[in-house]
Amino acid sequence: MNKEVISDKQGIAILFLFLVGGSSIYAQGIEAKQDIWLAFILGILLVFPMTLIFARLHHIFPDKDLFDIVEICFGKFIGKIIIILYTWFAFFLASDILVTYGQFIKIISFPEMPQIIPEIVLAILCIWGIKEGIEVLGRFSGFFLNIPIITLVIIIILLIPNMDINNFRPVLSDGIQPVLEGAFTVFIFPLVQLVVFTMIFSNFETNGSPYKVYTTGLLTGGTYLAILSITNLLVLGIHTVVSSYYPTYTTISRIDIGFVLQRIEIIITITFILGGFIKICIFLLSMCKGITKLFGFTDYRFIITPASLLVLNLSYNQYKSVMYYYEFSIHTWPYYHFPFYVIFPITTWITAEIKNKYLY
Repeated sequence: MNKEVISDKQGIAILFLFLVGGSSIYAQGIEAKQDIWLAFILGILLVFPMTLIFARLHHIFPDKDLFDIVEICFGKFIGKIIIILYTWFAFFLASDILVTYGQFIKIISFPEMPQIIPEIVLAILCIWGIKEGIEVLGRFSGFFLNIPIITLVIIIILLIPNMDINNFRPVLSDGIQPVLEGAFTVFIFPLVQLVVFTMIFSNFETNGSPYKVYTTGLLTGGTYLAILSITNLLVLGIHTVVSSYYPTYTTISRIDIGFVLQRIEIIITITFILGGFIKICIFLLSMCKGITKLFGFTDYRFIITPASLLVLNLSYNQYKSVMYYYEFSIHTWPYYHFPFYVIFPITTWITAEIKNKYLY
């Protein structure tokens, strides 16, 4: 298989779109209520050590991805088991995100259209994107990087008259517990999902590139989402934010400049779709690379289409409704995926450090 090398700028762009795209229509950390800003600060601080672990794994094992690393650290048998688990993890999340986009498009724009239709369209685009390779996805992300940033600036400027600083008050009215719960939510979705890049990144420009890519991507993406969630809070108030499926979409619908500038929710939809395309591509690519590693194939591209069809099939049967999806996301998903986000990477890192010190 040809080496796919991306520049630091392209890597940061992919991480940024990955983080902000799929989360741009939501408000993370709402468990913290009016203390969302504290939840984001704590959430980013919690994820930062994990990104250093991800980067350290790339540094210890250059030109290797996570699937190669677990086999080196744990041997063929245990390594294969972990690869199977991570392949399932990527498979499930690719389907989960595809469902999110199908539900959003159906609810917001085409309520009479079967949800599977937008999912099929997006899946076809992702098949094309993955077959082009990570380098093309990097160039795509770098080209469209400014769209979410410009969109956020426009939203903030136009919504200033609708903001109420009193929505921040009172600070810590319910104590620190809600802030910790909000920080955990921010930590799980979407920040620590950056673990998926350990499965697809292997070749960087320099030895220090993994640290630069992961930390810069986390800080820029996390800051963007924090500002967006705070904007939702200032405009809507915590009660409306909590009761909305898509609070950012509701927030932007409040823009009304002299009955001339109205209904510009499309600007956040563009960011959502761009990021969704990248996010689904990344998880699909991880799934395909896992399958390739399991069966000893030399290239992942020939299994992209059948793998994508499997994801599409799961997405069609995965959730009964958007309410069921939210129930699962809140009460089950964080704990179901916690081992993949935290326990396995930390265990792999500790084992890698021991092997690097005593065996190499």
